[in-house]
Amino acid sequence: MKKVRKAVIPAAGLGTRFLPVTKSMPKEMLPIIDVPVIHFVVTEALASGVEDIIIITGRGKRAIEDYFDDAPELEMHLSSNGKEKYLQLVQEISAMADLHYIRQKEPKGLGHAVLQAEKHISGEPFAVLLGDDIIRNDNPCTRQLININEERSASVIAVEEVPPEMVSNYGIISGREEAPSLYRIDDIVEKPPVGEAPSNTGAIGRYVFTPEIFDCLKETPTGVGGEVQLTDAIRLLKGRQPVYAYKFKGRRYDTGSALGYLEAIIDAALEKDGLREDLLRYMGEVMRR
Repeated sequence: MKKVRKAVIPAAGLGTRFLPVTKSMPKEMLPIIDVPVIHFVVTEALASGVEDIIIITGRGKRAIEDYFDDAPELEMHLSSNGKEKYLQLVQEISAMADLHYIRQKEPKGLGHAVLQAEKHISGEPFAVLLGDDIIRNDNPCTRQLININEERSASVIAVEEVPPEMVSNYGIISGREEAPSLYRIDDIVEKPPVGEAPSNTGAIGRYVFTPEIFDCLKETPTGVGGEVQLTDAIRLLKGRQPVYAYKFKGRRYDTGSALGYLEAIIDAALEKDGLREDLLRYMGEVMRR
C-alpha cells in the first residue's frame, strides 16, 4: 500500500459561530496570540510526514493564501529596519510547506469539500485535517492515524469521548475494540439526538482515508443541514471495507467554539515567555473579584 504523502485541509466553512469577525476574516486565521489556527494544523501535517498539502478554500478566504505566501514588501521593510528576527519568522512561514489551493464554489458541506481534492490525490491514501481543530502531542495525531493506516491498510478516524450534551454536535460511532484504543467501526451517525446515539464516542477533525472514500462521497446524498456529510460517506465506506476509529493521544482544542478557542489561547499564553507570570497574576485577581 502507498504511503500517506498528501493531506487535505478543508477551510471553506463560513465560521458563523464567530460572526461578526468572520464576516471579513476566515475562522482559520483567528490568532492564538500571534499565530493563526491554521498554522498549527499545517505544522501538524508536516510533522506527520506529509509532503503535499491541499487547502480547500471558499469566498473570503484569500487571507489564508496570503499568510503562507511570500511578502516582498514586508520583508524589504523588515530588512531595511534591521528587524532580522521578524524577517526570519516571515520567511520561514512562506517556505514551510508545498501548498495548493482549491476553491469550493458553494458551501455544500465537509464531504463535498473533501471531494474537491480527488484529482490532486490521484488514487493515494491521504489525510484530512480540519482547519479549526488544534491537537497537541509529541507524536502528532495525524501521525498516529497514519501508523494505523500503514498497519491495517484501511481508513481510520480519530475519536474521543464527548459529554452527553455535546453528542448531537458530532459524528458518533459504535464499534468493536480490536486493540487498545482501536475500534473497527460498526456504525457512524451524524449528529444524532442524545437518546438515539449509539455511544458517546465522537469523530473529531482528523482522518486518514483510502482513496475509495471518493466513490462513497459521490454516492452520498445530502444529509443533515442539507449538506454532503463526510460521516455519511464513511458509513458507506465501512460497508465495503474495514474502517477504524482510534482514541488518539493528545490535547484537542476545538477553536470553532468560543470556549475551545479561549482554552487554546490561555494554554499558549501560559507557555509563552514573558506572559505566564503576568497571566497567572491577572487570573488570580479575577478569581478574587
